[in-house]
Amino acid sequence: MPSCSGLISEVIKYPRALFRTVFVIVNNIYCVPTYLIWMFLLLPLKKIHESYYYKIEGILFHWLLANVTMWSYTAGYDLVEMGDDITPALDERTLVIANHQSTSDVPLLMATFNVKKGVLPNIMWIMDRLFKYTNFGAVSLLHQDFFIASGKSNRERSLHDLKKHLTQSYIPRERKWMVLFPEGGFLRKRKEVSQRFADKNNLPVLNNVTVPRVGAMKAIVDVLGSPDSPCGGAASARIPSAVVEDELERTSRQQQQQEESQQDDVSSTLINSEAINTDDCDNFKDSPFTKLNGKLSDCLEYILDITIGYPNGKPLDLPNIVHGFRNPCQTYLFYRLYRSSEVPRDSESLTRWLYDRFFEKEKLLEEFYRTGTFPCGSSATLPTVVQQDLLRFLLIHLFFVTSTYVHYQLILMLINYSNVMYVYLLSNS
Repeated sequence: MPSCSGLISEVIKYPRALFRTVFVIVNNIYCVPTYLIWMFLLLPLKKIHESYYYKIEGILFHWLLANVTMWSYTAGYDLVEMGDDITPALDERTLVIANHQSTSDVPLLMATFNVKKGVLPNIMWIMDRLFKYTNFGAVSLLHQDFFIASGKSNRERSLHDLKKHLTQSYIPRERKWMVLFPEGGFLRKRKEVSQRFADKNNLPVLNNVTVPRVGAMKAIVDVLGSPDSPCGGAASARIPSAVVEDELERTSRQQQQQEESQQDDVSSTLINSEAINTDDCDNFKDSPFTKLNGKLSDCLEYILDITIGYPNGKPLDLPNIVHGFRNPCQTYLFYRLYRSSEVPRDSESLTRWLYDRFFEKEKLLEEFYRTGTFPCGSSATLPTVVQQDLLRFLLIHLFFVTSTYVHYQLILMLINYSNVMYVYLLSNS
């Protein structure tokens, strides 16, 4: 027979879910417009000192994502970190790659990054183009995240646009982390296609992840880790856009010629693919961009590989995070941190390297679903629950609520002023 506390929890479950849903809707109504209005009001600062404008934007963006963090945290969906110590990468240019299972992956990564100083203000998300048309799309556009178009017909254009976006937005804004889901879609949607591809190309058939797509990562490596890349903070911002375009076109032509000379069979990428272990940044002194700026450019420093493990292999989703109807649980994040010098640059070796990471994820998730935890091994970080600051959540909400009131009064004042001026002009006509 169920206990009294169990009956009470079941009774309040439904009104609690309704309250949370209403709160999240209201939260979006007063937070997203507030962010957009502040960025509009601060546009004169962008003309005077652009770097200050984007620093303020980064802070507001972080606070906005802290609201999303609060949704999952207050629902009891805790996060547990394991694996390598990622502290060295917190203030460095880092590419984050992760397996993609559901719509909750992004909010939970936001919650994880929320407690890491300096990450969210300087992050760039690479997401499907469809997100541009959501309520958060305008925020991502202002923050200059990148929307990638899916499908074979859009592939080449999307990769070219990604390279262009890195040179024109990511580098000049001095962003640090960028997040990429190499699988290109949710596990449930891509699993069958991935397994057919693996079987056709003599690859291991995966059940917990899918075979990753290499194109976007290769584009990032080309821009942030190749001898002709315009990497570097302020220095790169001084590079004329025409020069950037010329270099991108030249690199693109060279890459196309190289790919045409290779065999079409994907399995050929798994042959003779030794990793390049020298740090490319040390060899970039003759780069055209380095010579142009008179100093060695900065490059991608780290690759952070995150394996997301949901309890019993049943992922949360965004509706769960909104209404909190699912029982509290712990989602595990397993970290592998690589220096960029450990990651090969050529197409074949990079493909092999990325495939190996997802083969490793398959084994890690098999162990996780069997035992309920990832293998510790020689991990620097033992299982650690991510702790959020409730007082900070309260202060951030107070800021957004107050800002909403101020903006509302400002809009009323402008409307009243317009009416007065309209009446005045009519009376004098």
